[in-house]
Amino acid sequence: MQNLTEIYAAKVASGEFHVDDAQEAVLPEFERIRAAVAQPVKKTWFRKTTPEAISGLYLWGGVGRGKSMLMDLFVDSLEVPARRVHFHAFMQEIHTAMHQARQNGVEDAIQPVAQSVADSVRVLAFDEMQITDITDAMIVGRLFEKLFEAGVVVVTTSNRIPDDLYKDGLNRQLFVPFIHLLKDQMRVWELASPNDYRQNRLAGNQVYFVQAGGEARADIQAIWQDLTGGKADPLVLTIKGREVTIPAFRNGVARARFFDLCGAMLGPGDYLAIADAVKLLILEDIPRLSRSNFNEAKRFVTLIDALYEAKTRLICSAAAEPEMLYVEGEGTFEFERTASRLREMQAEDWGKDAR
Repeated sequence: MQNLTEIYAAKVASGEFHVDDAQEAVLPEFERIRAAVAQPVKKTWFRKTTPEAISGLYLWGGVGRGKSMLMDLFVDSLEVPARRVHFHAFMQEIHTAMHQARQNGVEDAIQPVAQSVADSVRVLAFDEMQITDITDAMIVGRLFEKLFEAGVVVVTTSNRIPDDLYKDGLNRQLFVPFIHLLKDQMRVWELASPNDYRQNRLAGNQVYFVQAGGEARADIQAIWQDLTGGKADPLVLTIKGREVTIPAFRNGVARARFFDLCGAMLGPGDYLAIADAVKLLILEDIPRLSRSNFNEAKRFVTLIDALYEAKTRLICSAAAEPEMLYVEGEGTFEFERTASRLREMQAEDWGKDAR
């Protein structure tokens, strides 16, 4: 079987990847893990033993440096049970499973939940590790301790160094042991590429489409395919006990229609959470706005404010140019700021290096 350096070189030769020294430098770390987990687990007469500990990988760096692409390359090369999942989505699953365990009378819910994960995978590949929620912060230490004890190998990407996880969070001193655990169990590597491939892919490209039949839809589909490879899963965010679903999500890129996000009864907190969870939002089918859809228009204004403040890139299709989206009814004056922001967010370098 080819090693990861050979697989990467083949993709460069085919034009699928661009050669990048920083990406090439980390490939031996991924290969180290791939080769180690490929070794059979020793067995006793009665059962398999716990796999020998293998140091995982904590890969951090700026947006668009190719972290998720390298993660895909690694996971696709594995021949052992593995799961690639967005970190936030994984933690939501853990909370749900722990709640169910408690309802079934289990006092220490982390133990069976961690064991269930360990029984299903040898490698856990997390995209975008970030911790902003205190409930996550309070359980990840024991959860990961159990996973590591069971021999699960963790590989994760992040925009932050481990020491900046849950930075300035409530009761952060209780979280610090988890940082030490990560450093002990995983090799920390900065992907210090000078290239922002996500930004470069959008350079010179249209990002605001006035709908004309299926043409805008086809153009956006091409952008989506380029940024994600066409693969996607829903991203479910739990915000104050409520679930908010983004229909399609991959590698920090989210895709939804206007009424998915603005037709539902969402508020500022929901839009702030969305803006925090995604790096680029593709929003399709924005209609003309007026007094007839005033509530949807107000939510759209709030959504754009949240994306703007978080420096989240936006690609969208709409029924009209920004200045002509909201031309009559209460709120037209306030919408001028939104139209201005929509124009500003179309700039080629808008949001660059902000996240």
